[in-house]
Amino acid sequence: MNRIPIKSDEELGGLRKSAVLLARTFRAVEPHIKKGTSTRELNDVAREVMIRGGGKPAFKGYQGYPADICVSINEQVVHGIPDSRQIREGDIVSLDMGVNMDGYFSDAAKTYAVGIIPRETADLMEATREAVHRGIRQCRPGGHVSDISHAIQVCVESRGFSVVRCLVGHGIGKALHEEPQIPNYGAPHRGAVLKAGMVFAIEAMVNRGSYHVKTREDGWTVETEDGLPSAHFEHTIAVTESRPEVLTVEIEDNGGTDILG
Repeated sequence: MNRIPIKSDEELGGLRKSAVLLARTFRAVEPHIKKGTSTRELNDVAREVMIRGGGKPAFKGYQGYPADICVSINEQVVHGIPDSRQIREGDIVSLDMGVNMDGYFSDAAKTYAVGIIPRETADLMEATREAVHRGIRQCRPGGHVSDISHAIQVCVESRGFSVVRCLVGHGIGKALHEEPQIPNYGAPHRGAVLKAGMVFAIEAMVNRGSYHVKTREDGWTVETEDGLPSAHFEHTIAVTESRPEVLTVEIEDNGGTDILG
């Protein structure tokens, strides 16, 4: 594994500013996640907020990605490309967005229910959100990268769901993706030792059925093989000497006060 970057105080300050703009973008887009709105409209709102805030969409053009944000609906796991598709009553909508602000990157995701959804799908969303929180709690000096992975897997599988195995969390900072890769499964106490100043995007992609996925013909959209729903939650966090600092905490409905509780 390559060396995991340790951020300076200046770099952490830049990442915090990027994360604040990202949280502001989520708040601006959320009212539009409703029946009849197209996914392209969500993309356009997000782009405007980022640019007005002094940043720019981190995903646009990344490895050729054609849009500003990712919007994935129902069985789509990640990387859904915004287009003319309209949101319908009963959908679950996963919003994955990143900000590049003065060369500092933040990344987060959240899944939203539109209207009434099946109880099992609501449980899927809650399990995914809780799994990310449990992973974040492992981000303390002296722990290991795989402690994050193991905590997420145990939480998800104890609820009867499955973690997607070919998609991972990652380091983040002056690039959108840095070392290390952080799978959402595996044994604990393995991999690199965590140190203060490391910054990660902790994310769980969780399926209601099998963990097997496939990529659509567009080359980007990943969806479940069995057609059952998938949920996605993600936060950008910094490891500190005392406890994890959730840089994107304002994305939480309740202010995120229970993440580290």
